[in-house]
Amino acid sequence: MINVNNVSFSYNNDSGLENIDLNIKKGEVILLCGESGCGKTTLTRLLNGLIPNFFNGKKQGEVYLNNDLISEMPVYEISRYIGSVFQNPKTQFFNVDTTSEIVFGCENLGIDESEIKNRLNIVVNQFKIENLLDKNIFKLSGGEKQKIACASVSAVFPDIFVLDEPSSNLDSESSWELENIIQNWKNQGKTVIIAEHKLFFLKNVVDRVIFLKKGKIFNQWMISEFNNINHRDFGLREITLDNLKIKQNEYYSKNNEFLEFRNFNFKYGKKHVLDIDQVKIPKNEIIAIIGKNGAGKSTFANCLCGLKRSFKGEVIYKNENLKRKDLLKKTYMVMQDVNHQLFTESVLDEVLLSMDEENIGLAENILSNLNLHHLKDKHPMALSGGEKQRVAIASAIASKKEILIFDEPTSGLDLKNMLKVSENLRYLQKLGITSFIITHDFELIMECCSHILHLENGKIVDNYKINKEKLKKFFL
Repeated sequence: MINVNNVSFSYNNDSGLENIDLNIKKGEVILLCGESGCGKTTLTRLLNGLIPNFFNGKKQGEVYLNNDLISEMPVYEISRYIGSVFQNPKTQFFNVDTTSEIVFGCENLGIDESEIKNRLNIVVNQFKIENLLDKNIFKLSGGEKQKIACASVSAVFPDIFVLDEPSSNLDSESSWELENIIQNWKNQGKTVIIAEHKLFFLKNVVDRVIFLKKGKIFNQWMISEFNNINHRDFGLREITLDNLKIKQNEYYSKNNEFLEFRNFNFKYGKKHVLDIDQVKIPKNEIIAIIGKNGAGKSTFANCLCGLKRSFKGEVIYKNENLKRKDLLKKTYMVMQDVNHQLFTESVLDEVLLSMDEENIGLAENILSNLNLHHLKDKHPMALSGGEKQRVAIASAIASKKEILIFDEPTSGLDLKNMLKVSENLRYLQKLGITSFIITHDFELIMECCSHILHLENGKIVDNYKINKEKLKKFFL
């Protein structure tokens, strides 16, 4: 169905792909995996026609779809056969409301109105998104946006799905639902190609695994073989989360000091999205904030940072009663969409910007610790999603604020860089900094977190020292 014949590609002298030969059969589910920068996204762009239609570079070799050259097909024709979901779903939205977005592709293809309504009902049921219809797209959580992107692509009924990090912003329940959706596509004879770092939800649905390294196909496995290898030997995330162990017990604070939150209540219009009257959370911990997509986690973080003007809640910290203006001075947040907080012309300048007094040596040391030093002169907006994420984390570390909030800091990160982030979070804890981590990443929590704050429907439903059995009930 898809044939990649001796393809090499580079972006303006930057590394890309080299001598790729790959045949993908109709109905196969293919996993593309490997460390960040190995070429996964570039390969997906060749498969769905974004190269050469939207990304320039030097290409050799050809990609065929049913004996037709993809590079010579118009984009509208490709879209009939291939549906794509990008790592950042915002980059593929054309509407401001969810229902219009879901049917947008169908309308563009001139499908009959009654059939569009039928397809809308089908994908809404498949993705279990009845509660997301007729909503403002920009008020959705990252995971909810990801669901809308998947639904809009699925409504076109393409023969091939190309998914780039589809689980990056999904909660655990939604990841398992995505597995069911992929299985349903597979049962329909669809071809599915998935570039992904998180592997746990794919082990029962993937047929073949393509492992990329430095732009080349380094290894291939059938899924039965892949399930039995040591994934960390290849720099890959675990495929069985149940085997992970808690690493942070020895770092749990013994000082019995707390942050006390009072009147953490917030609403958008008449809708209450946070309803927390009082809670105490241990200071100088790495605190994982967990909960389903839309539970209120990001709103909680925005209030904690003092970013919501109408927020009237308080934080009792070191016997001080911190209100919104005080929180603005003492906290720093790495946003879920880091594009909103990258301002300068180079990675190094971005880190220096967050310092009270510029210290180039310290900034470069922070970049080295996050495997970013070789990118210090690059423009931040020219980096990959995972690299941008690490630049924002570097800026947070350099700010020397007392309370740091990270909103999905490892979404789209491979094993090596997830471990780097974990290492830096533990280092911050030793410096006396309290970190709040909004995350759906079970591996990150097991690697470095010491306390759990569980939110659902804007309320705290649990608040406890890390416990694997409790966590398993939520994640597995």
